[in-house]
Amino acid sequence: MELRHLASFLAVAEELHFGRAAKRLRMAQPPLSQQIRQLEGELGVQLFERNTRSVRLTNAGESFREPARAVLDDLDIAVRAAKAAGRGEYGRVSVGFAGASTHETLPRLTRAVRAAHPGLELVMRGQTYANAALARVADGSLDLGFVRLPVNQPGVSTRVIEVEELICALPTDHPLADRERIPIEELAAEPFVSFPANAGSTLRDATVKACVAGGFNPRVVQEAPDSYTILALVAAGVGVTLTLTSCGHIQQNGLVYRPLTGEAIRLNAALAWRSDNTNAALRTVLDIAETALPTPDSVAH
Repeated sequence: MELRHLASFLAVAEELHFGRAAKRLRMAQPPLSQQIRQLEGELGVQLFERNTRSVRLTNAGESFREPARAVLDDLDIAVRAAKAAGRGEYGRVSVGFAGASTHETLPRLTRAVRAAHPGLELVMRGQTYANAALARVADGSLDLGFVRLPVNQPGVSTRVIEVEELICALPTDHPLADRERIPIEELAAEPFVSFPANAGSTLRDATVKACVAGGFNPRVVQEAPDSYTILALVAAGVGVTLTLTSCGHIQQNGLVYRPLTGEAIRLNAALAWRSDNTNAALRTVLDIAETALPTPDSVAH
């Protein structure tokens, strides 16, 4: 049995006239009649009662009509789905994101993708640190990652989507909390709350680098796995921390944010993907991200 036999059967079943059905199918009537006979032979039943004046469905034909139509409808759906997937309008993209810093950027991307192509599914994979998402992009277990530069893995492409600035978070009753800006060297004697060392936190690395440039190594008295916990500990008076402007939405009683003096210390947040990734849906998501998360004008192209 061939799909063209089902199409021929449905045309005759709907027209109840071989001539009109043949015209609709853009074929001659004799081949159409032959296809119907072949289908009846395959099924072992008569589908039509026909004479020189009329054509009508038998009980077997009536029973066969709706299932045959369902088969062709399902085929049409499958064809359209395959074509849509080939255009990147349907499919699945795994996305790795880390911590509080994607509080604004991730929802903007997901809303834009959902509005443009409802058939695209973004599978969210929460990572503890940005470098963890980058490692999974590099090994191919993630399609797309929210990361921070620099990215040195071979075969990974990036595009900057946000410029973040390093700022200081202090308890509200801290002596430096009254300052409009904090000189980083005045934090030399302070206890710090930070991410664990050597865990892939770009913020921890940036904190150490900034403090060393200020003439000291930060004295970390408490480590915590995420920005929400770190800032809660700062609010509780455990210590101070350096965080990012993208985490400023985290509001805790007893917590204030202050910029640092001197030249701003900036980190570039970016999207990362493997250059050889052939997922058409990923290419569509990247195209949508160009508008939803444009590269800031301040970033040199």
